[in-house]
Amino acid sequence: MAQTNEPVISVTNLCKCYGDVKAVDGVSFTVGRGEVFGMLGPNGAGKTTTIEILEGLRKPDSGDASVLGMDVTRHADSIKQRIGVQLQSVALFPRLTVTELLDLFGTFFAHHVPTNQLISDLDLGERAHARSMNLSGGQQQRLSIALALVNDPELVFLDEPTTGLDPAARRSLWELVKRLQAEGKSVMLTTHYMEEATELCDRVAIMDHGHILEIGTVQELIRRRFKERAVFFDSSATLPAETLAHLGGVTRASQENGQTVLYSTDIPGTIGALLAAADERGVEPHGLGIRQATLEDVFLDLTGRALRD
Repeated sequence: MAQTNEPVISVTNLCKCYGDVKAVDGVSFTVGRGEVFGMLGPNGAGKTTTIEILEGLRKPDSGDASVLGMDVTRHADSIKQRIGVQLQSVALFPRLTVTELLDLFGTFFAHHVPTNQLISDLDLGERAHARSMNLSGGQQQRLSIALALVNDPELVFLDEPTTGLDPAARRSLWELVKRLQAEGKSVMLTTHYMEEATELCDRVAIMDHGHILEIGTVQELIRRRFKERAVFFDSSATLPAETLAHLGGVTRASQENGQTVLYSTDIPGTIGALLAAADERGVEPHGLGIRQATLEDVFLDLTGRALRD
């Protein structure tokens, strides 16, 4: 992945409040040129507010933010000529066709990509003359990203680009993000899908309640929090997590999404003790398995709640 140390985004102690709510509370990070950088967190974490400040759509209350070397509050118009923006929700002119919308958006910029090229790149050829109101959810998402690329941007912002898409459409958009990076573009995306962040992002910032809790590669985040592997099984009132936390090798236990998870430094010892405890109670731990710790485990450990809560 062709990255450099040159930052395309630099944020220092950024703050934004709405009344008494601190939507963004002292956020600092940088994004390198050629990097795919993800902000991961639940709805309401402050991801969208942060990205909208960087896009010049909202003004920060305090702190500094620059995009492509320009201050976002003083050079918003210049920045907008060089970035691409795909918003979380898009209101398109419903009666305009895909081609007409791309032609229209192209007139907003001094330099723009040919409409036919965008239609081909985003696999919209069969729908080129369809009105936007007649597109499927996946097609509308591809169109919104095509509109974000109309000016051949150096930096692309994608705000939860795959929310509401089926798995096939989601993976298609993942391939597009990888292609953008291969072309030398930088990408900043927000998501609350752990798998998406793992698949796409060079680095991830985990955000909650307006704060960035951790930043790093996926493996760095996992290594900082977990030296153990996880033993999991379907939760049962007969085998409560708080009791199993005292089994051999177990460093912590939790219940999440209908599963009991035991983090262990001694997998054979923990499984043996678990099976013995289950046998004493006359039950079986259904769905028993072992896995490495994941980003979701990191988020749960940081915040005390599952990533998609």
